[in-house]
Amino acid sequence: MSHSSPFRLGVLGSGKGSNFAAIADAVAAGTLPATVAVVLSDVPDSGILSLAAQRGIPGHHIAPGPFRTKLDESAEAEFIATLERAEVDLVVLAGFMRILKGGFLRRFEGRVVNIHPSLLPSFPGLAAWKQALDYGVKVTGCTVHLVDQGVDTGPILAQKAVPVLDDDTDGSLHARIQVAERELFPEVVRQLALGHIQVKGRISHRRGPTP
Repeated sequence: MSHSSPFRLGVLGSGKGSNFAAIADAVAAGTLPATVAVVLSDVPDSGILSLAAQRGIPGHHIAPGPFRTKLDESAEAEFIATLERAEVDLVVLAGFMRILKGGFLRRFEGRVVNIHPSLLPSFPGLAAWKQALDYGVKVTGCTVHLVDQGVDTGPILAQKAVPVLDDDTDGSLHARIQVAERELFPEVVRQLALGHIQVKGRISHRRGPTP
């Protein structure tokens, strides 16, 4: 990672941007010692770009190309170049609905972090809260993990449990998981910014004080 100060975040998102907002608000409150250098989206009218504009944070739409679930080669190159120009230390995926592969992950190896709405390795992939409800588990939650070449398979950095209630619906369970996400994600990014998390292989260790 670069040694510029403060710690610089590049945020990628495709949707409403609630996790981005939680991170940006923590930065603004001074509880997360970092700055959001740039926000990028594959969706031109995404909520995350609107939230970035409201906060005066640079935001850009980059057309993803013809593929439904990944970036094409030129789009990937533009994402990489934009993040490099912003001199980001960490790439934060906040509801980014494209699978990142190859060149992107090599360029930012060990520096791409995602949050997933289940207790991985259970229920990877889409609509994880619905998977959990359909399976009948009594506890689910959210996981912050580093991104690797697989789908939700990277080293786990932190998790937060959420109970599954008897009367839960897809919507009610997802809403409670989202509350947990907005608590967990800024805290893990804070610990990364402070250098308090070290990853060796698949195992993460906290080197500094925990909250």
